[in-house]
Amino acid sequence: MPTSSLARALAAPAALVLAAGLLAGCDSAPPDPEEVGVEADGTAAALVAALNEGDLAAVPFTDVTGTDATDDLVSVVEGMGERTATIRLGEVSTDGDAATATLTWSWPLGDAETWTYTTDVTLQRVADAWQVVWDHDVVEPSLNASSVLEASTVAGSRGDIVGADGLRLVTNRSVVRVGIDKTKVKAKRAVASAAALARLVDVGVDDFRERVRAAGDLAFVEAITFRAEDVPAQVSRTYTDIDGASLLPAEVPLAPTRDFAAPILGTVGEVTAEMIAEEPDRFEVGDTAGLSGLQARYDEQLSGTSGVVVDAVGSDGKEREIIRFGGKDGDALRLTLDERLQTRAESFLADVDPASALVAIRPSDGAILAAANGPGNGGLNLATFGQYAPGSTFKSVSSLALLRSGLQPNSPVPCTATVNVDGRDFENYDDYPAGGLGKIPFRTALANSCNTAFIAERRRLEERDLADAAASLGLGVDHDLGFPAYFGSVEPPTTETGRAADMIGQGTVLASPMAMATVIASIQQGDLVVPRLVEQVEVSPPDGVTPVSSAEARRLRTLLRGVVTEGSGRLLADVPGPDVIAKTGTAEYAADDGSIRTHAWMIAAQGDLAVAVFVQDGSSGSGTAGPILEEFLRAAG
Repeated sequence: MPTSSLARALAAPAALVLAAGLLAGCDSAPPDPEEVGVEADGTAAALVAALNEGDLAAVPFTDVTGTDATDDLVSVVEGMGERTATIRLGEVSTDGDAATATLTWSWPLGDAETWTYTTDVTLQRVADAWQVVWDHDVVEPSLNASSVLEASTVAGSRGDIVGADGLRLVTNRSVVRVGIDKTKVKAKRAVASAAALARLVDVGVDDFRERVRAAGDLAFVEAITFRAEDVPAQVSRTYTDIDGASLLPAEVPLAPTRDFAAPILGTVGEVTAEMIAEEPDRFEVGDTAGLSGLQARYDEQLSGTSGVVVDAVGSDGKEREIIRFGGKDGDALRLTLDERLQTRAESFLADVDPASALVAIRPSDGAILAAANGPGNGGLNLATFGQYAPGSTFKSVSSLALLRSGLQPNSPVPCTATVNVDGRDFENYDDYPAGGLGKIPFRTALANSCNTAFIAERRRLEERDLADAAASLGLGVDHDLGFPAYFGSVEPPTTETGRAADMIGQGTVLASPMAMATVIASIQQGDLVVPRLVEQVEVSPPDGVTPVSSAEARRLRTLLRGVVTEGSGRLLADVPGPDVIAKTGTAEYAADDGSIRTHAWMIAAQGDLAVAVFVQDGSSGSGTAGPILEEFLRAAG
């Protein structure tokens, strides 16, 4: 018996072979394989038994030997891999010296899928002996003498990531794979070619040479993949000078640009050894899956399921699909991101060297329209998951707490040059207007962002008042939104200096740009806004939180409008469209080199748009973050 895996794939239990005779379509005894040559049905039964065994040596054929037929059978079915076929004998009809036997073939192609079909085999009586006419159509009726079967696993197409207005953010886009095709270069030359190609496309020479050396003789070893429109001209012109270098077109799931929302959307690639070890029933070597971001979190939804396709492959290598079983394309993941606004936001951050982020939210429904991360972030998602002191933008929260305590917009508050709290001096920012000192209305203290005035009023608040006001505006209460999101932290202070620092958004207060965009969105909406990004994830306000009331929000909008008309946010006063409300902010922090630097913030809302801009190192909120925010509002209008 042949020992190849393909011959084993044709093996079947003897019980099935015996049962096959019961399908001969008559009430008499089943055909006897021992009557091979004597009776047409006996020869047909012997053929079926031999096909199930994978050895046709004992079967009489008209034009080939049994050994040759066996070799041919193996070549026809070897492309089916380790799959086991079961062959049953059906009706055998005789007409003089010719007969036709019907065979039923069954191939398992999946856990619950079986490919079943029939073939007709011609038998002829030659010198009183029944013989089989052998051809490839004995195995599958559409095969000709030069075609064979080949089964392959096909992955379901990965689902798109879709943004606002149904625009596809991530979908299959044309790429070019650049690498060494070892079938086109002699083995001794392949490593040298690898070094030359690595230098041409600027990848690690030693690593690529080693991968080419270790790959099989028929392998294509990829050095780099370019978007089709981004292939460097030098590569296109000169790759043919390198033996074995090839450019292969392909399609892979990609966003509109390489950097588009990359830290949030994540990447797709070949599964890692760690992924296979963690989920061996799901992944195997060579599989493709989401590796990071939303692509990883929603990988099962996006990746779909695999199926099997059976092709007839001709001697020229051309394929003709016979049948396809199973397989399901992945389901789309729908996001609220607006491609135009996301692209503009990223363009406004493109020249910012420090870490930076911009988040835009639609207050009416909480949709995140843009969540842009600057190039200085090192690939980290600081837009929705950064954790920084929000500085004076937090005074929008402190103002709500003070209003709830009874302070009125026109109530006089002391704005001094400095204020001492338990031995620590607090002061205003460097360019604070000298004319803004003294007893001034609370609305003016907020417009000018007077630190000392807010610190002086801290005793109006009880221990939880600041944290409760923050929660009313969507800050400081964590909940799952279906994507990495940091809502910030406003812990009750344990010291008097801590209480003072918290009033101006420092101390232990932390927030992400998304959280501060949520704060200004809630004020603009007049209700607690819950940001949402993934459409299929239902969001709701966290339990136990009292939302900002419409009356409170109306007073806050009046106060924050003053920031634009007479305070630190004047640069937004002439932005076309509805009135803009805003708050600037800086927050000191100790850098790794021991120096004291400042985060620059600005938040604003106009119509149905709320925006937060953060720059890790800046001169001031209005001077560093403000121009970026202004550009965005003008572009969004």
